[in-house]
Amino acid sequence: MDLIYEPWPWYVSGPLIALVMFILLFAGKQFGMSSNLRTMCSIGGAGKAADFFRFDWKKERWNLMVVIGAVIGGFLASHYMSNNTVEINPDIAQKLSQEYGIDSAGEAYLPPELFASDQLNDPFVLGILIIGGFLVGFGARYAGGCTSGHAISGLSNLQLPSLIAVIGFFIGGLVMIHLLYPLIFN
Repeated sequence: MDLIYEPWPWYVSGPLIALVMFILLFAGKQFGMSSNLRTMCSIGGAGKAADFFRFDWKKERWNLMVVIGAVIGGFLASHYMSNNTVEINPDIAQKLSQEYGIDSAGEAYLPPELFASDQLNDPFVLGILIIGGFLVGFGARYAGGCTSGHAISGLSNLQLPSLIAVIGFFIGGLVMIHLLYPLIFN
């Protein structure tokens, strides 16, 4: 069980991801998570309201299984294959505590200061979640895919738009954490 509790090294997980990408490339499929939102909307009948959702969603059922597998696998891994601790650099843990009030860094994957259900009682936090979720969803579709679709599938297919999107994702993440996060939450 100790092997399962530890993160897998790059030389195991990297080739496994590459193997999956070769299989998908050979099968003529592209991997991505955000495209499943379009598929689910199409299943729900959104094609009656917008042409964007009018397509043969049955061809994308395999990708819905990826989402279901990710949810089930994440649940099983977090509840039965994890000791629920995270190794974190002590300097980062101290900075999180001093600057952001996150004292549980390293004790859980999701710090309760940010992810506890009682946080949803705060209208500010709820508003940030709704606005952030909308912006992430809109941005993923506007960019033609999410980080997993562009960074894993798009880059493995040597697509220039995916390279540009991934660079944009990194720049956006750096701007958010270094400029916007301190303005919003301090």
